Amino acid sequence: MKIAIGCDDAAYNLKMELIHFLNSQGIECDDFGAGAGDTTLYPNVAEKVAVAVAQGQYDRAILTCGTGIGMCITANKIPGIRAAVCHDVFSAERARKSNDAQIICFGERVIGVELAKLLLKTWLACDFAGGGSAPKVAQINEIDSKYHRSI
Repeated sequence: MKIAIGCDDAAYNLKMELIHFLNSQGIECDDFGAGAGDTTLYPNVAEKVAVAVAQGQYDRAILTCGTGIGMCITANKIPGIRAAVCHDVFSAERARKSNDAQIICFGERVIGVELAKLLLKTWLACDFAGGGSAPKVAQINEIDSKYHRSI
């Protein structure tokens, strides 16, 4: 599984902790920034990561900012992307199983590092369950196509 990760200056520490966690689990990821002290705005990072996922360069991605909300909103502007802010285990699981979310978003100012690791581990272990959720995700994709151009 190819993973992309990115952050803004408000979540640099969380991003680095998650990179170390992923590496300790034998999972490699590509870092899209921002770096320490970098004032790149989160929409720039979210766009780059989400476009890379939409183009199939990465299977999944992680975006972190102060709350996770701004990254999520921006990522979801990219056609074909389903990003979710997750701050509890049930949401992380359902983001994958029910919504087929390719991007998980965390807020460094909202959750601690250990919870973020647990949520990430949960999210990575889950696959889209299909079933009753399949028509809902298909409809999300139809709405996405209706209002967006393809990349």
